[in-house]
Amino acid sequence: MQGIAKSLVAHPFPTQRFPEDFLMPKPIIAIIGATGAQGGGVVRALGRDTAGPFVGRALTRRPNSEAARALASPHVEVVAADLDDAASLERAFAGAHGVFAVTNFWEHFSPERELAQAENIATAARRAAVQHVIWSTLEDTRRLVPLDDPRMPTLMGKYKVPHFDAKGEADHLFAAAGVPTTYLLTSFYWDNFIHFGMGPKPGPDGKLAITLPMGDAKLPGIAVEDIGAAAYAIFNKGDEWIGRRVGIAGEHLTGVEMAAGLSEALQREIRYNDVPAQVFRGFGFPGADDLGNMFQFNREFAATFCATRNVDATRALHPQLQTFRQWLARNKDRIPLDP
Repeated sequence: MQGIAKSLVAHPFPTQRFPEDFLMPKPIIAIIGATGAQGGGVVRALGRDTAGPFVGRALTRRPNSEAARALASPHVEVVAADLDDAASLERAFAGAHGVFAVTNFWEHFSPERELAQAENIATAARRAAVQHVIWSTLEDTRRLVPLDDPRMPTLMGKYKVPHFDAKGEADHLFAAAGVPTTYLLTSFYWDNFIHFGMGPKPGPDGKLAITLPMGDAKLPGIAVEDIGAAAYAIFNKGDEWIGRRVGIAGEHLTGVEMAAGLSEALQREIRYNDVPAQVFRGFGFPGADDLGNMFQFNREFAATFCATRNVDATRALHPQLQTFRQWLARNKDRIPLDP
């Protein structure tokens, strides 16, 4: 009895953890754009890791929407916040360990608004003492293609690729605010073949084709879901990734290779229609000039653009990274095809 008593004194809970272990709250990751592409991917990655170190706080302007309510779980709370309202962001960041930060140029087509939103995020993160921000950014193309460079037109008076340049310009806002930040450079979404109107379309001869002004250059691409998973992995890595620029991609593929993958998955002949960038800029849909410049930038600086987005390094960060064919196997039925 005496030996048992001594054992219980030394180990009062010999077969379980101390009760206070169960009471310790997990650190919070606040996720901007939670009902969108990238933010939604982060929410889902966090939600799958129920035994992981974090819980989520999904931020949205419309917390009562069907999409927002679908995010709620024992591991994810849904909170109202607006990127145009710095005070709402500060409230939403309160008590958070980390923030996944993304802006959506295609919602409003205003690089100035993106810059203002990024400043709101950086300021709110500083005031809330957030310990790790992942800022989803892109290159400021003007560093390689100055405004007076005639290779591509200047847009909106002071940009070459507005949806790239504003994000790249905003990088300094996080550094100036003193916010511990990882700068995450994403790639072309393969999901654009589903949602962005870039899927196969019939040409004048009736043959289906994807149209890109990429010549034979390789384009880094990735599944949106893998962006979220890679970002979540960075939060799990912790302080070692603060201050780093991290480019991610699932594969680097030419237009011909993407068309071949689509043909195999869809069991239809899909051609690659290569057009000059100036033709693409003239297609007339909103943002065609921006995307035409973007693809021209990707093509002319393909070696640098691809090197920044190393596939092996991305897979080391996120071992379940999908190839284009794996993504197609899961998503082929979601790609709209014109008759």
